[in-house]
Amino acid sequence: MNVRVRRVYDPPEPDDGTRVLVDRLWPRGLKKDAARVDEWPKELTSSTELRRWYHAGEGSDEEFAGRYEAELAAPEAAEALDRLRERADEGPVTLLTASKDTDRGHTAVLARLLGESRSP
Repeated sequence: MNVRVRRVYDPPEPDDGTRVLVDRLWPRGLKKDAARVDEWPKELTSSTELRRWYHAGEGSDEEFAGRYEAELAAPEAAEALDRLRERADEGPVTLLTASKDTDRGHTAVLARLLGESRSP
């Protein structure tokens, strides 16, 4: 499975494959045509409450990951995650975020979950 995380502000690359915005809010100052986003599944974004809690520095990365995974277990989010896994099985998928730290937070959790095997 070929999943990677990039900043949405970085120019698109030929090997990005399907470009998926995984932020709840549209990135500031970025025109939609410049972003070249193929999908924006808001079901996969963390809730506003969880995002605010995490960015306030009130919990650890591990606690955030657990809470976010619980949100992703909801039926609509689980279906969207399965669809994204199927896309990743078919070819490259690039998760796009406005975050400067692409190795932490929701993008890291999503990338890990997309890389895990699905149960039959």
